[in-house]
Amino acid sequence: MGSALETLCGQAFGARKLDMLGIYLQRSWIILGTTSALLSFLYIFAAQLLKLIGQIAAISKAAGIFSIWMIPQLFAYALNFPMAKFLQAQSKIMVMALIAAAALVLHTFFSWLLMLKLGWGLVGAAIVLNASWWLIDLAQFLYIISGTCGRAWNGFSWKAFQNLWGFVRLSLASAVMLCLEIWYFMALILFAGYLKNAEVSVDALSICMNILGWTLMVAFGVNAAVSVRVSNELGAAHPRTAKFSLVVAVISSFMIGVVLSLILILTRTKYPSLFSSDSQVKELVNELTPLLAFCIVINNIQPVLSGVAIGAGWQAIVAYLNIACYYVFGIPLGLILGYKLDMGVRGFGME
Repeated sequence: MGSALETLCGQAFGARKLDMLGIYLQRSWIILGTTSALLSFLYIFAAQLLKLIGQIAAISKAAGIFSIWMIPQLFAYALNFPMAKFLQAQSKIMVMALIAAAALVLHTFFSWLLMLKLGWGLVGAAIVLNASWWLIDLAQFLYIISGTCGRAWNGFSWKAFQNLWGFVRLSLASAVMLCLEIWYFMALILFAGYLKNAEVSVDALSICMNILGWTLMVAFGVNAAVSVRVSNELGAAHPRTAKFSLVVAVISSFMIGVVLSLILILTRTKYPSLFSSDSQVKELVNELTPLLAFCIVINNIQPVLSGVAIGAGWQAIVAYLNIACYYVFGIPLGLILGYKLDMGVRGFGME
């Protein structure tokens, strides 16, 4: 839902309507805070919901405990994403990078301390994640209100409560567009829990999804950059420059995806050991690597195109495309390959 702010702030900045950026930011906080309160019930009853849909007891219990401890992070997201889009629209990227770098150092140290040294496990992981996100939120908020954003932040205003419904509609379209993409990958892991030898399948697929997520961070960086550039240029009535930005971003992201895929293929017999000591899991990750490499190349392009759609305000169109590609075609094909043709987790990778 925060990506709606990316469209509005980017175009407002391009049109030099700087006073509206702070109003848009506050509207987004109101909407996302309310949404987080509603979504928190899913976190509270996660264990029961997973058992209801047939997940094994061990996975349901672990996920349920972790979900409850992650509720503070849900509200941290509601503050963080609007601030990130607010700053991105003004090309204030370096300060965000420095804040994230500092949080990463602290996050790494305390993850080691709580999870490995003190043996707190998933609870320790949740505490560190919550603390890291709230630290980022506090640092970004202090930066915004310190006067560094000029006319873009004029303090809190009652105008934030005006025209909320129009903002909600764009926010919902943005949420549907992005959630359909994220939920698709989560659904694959969920379905893997129903396969034979489910623990090995879930472990191997989770490793692949984590690697895919890491490589996609580069693509999401390009996504943010092209979204800001396109929205700024459209706000300034420069459509040709926006189109040129699209071409450059797609080519750059594609080449990065090719390089990362080659690295994975060349190290396919070695890198699984970094994630697991189980020989079955490592063998399955090795087999899935070619599919993972192909997926990285394709998925390095897709976020860039999504960024262009966000910059142009086309979230609703992309949401319909995501429904068709992921849920009408992708998941049914994966279920047929995985269950009907007995290809297991490999079938999920081929979809």
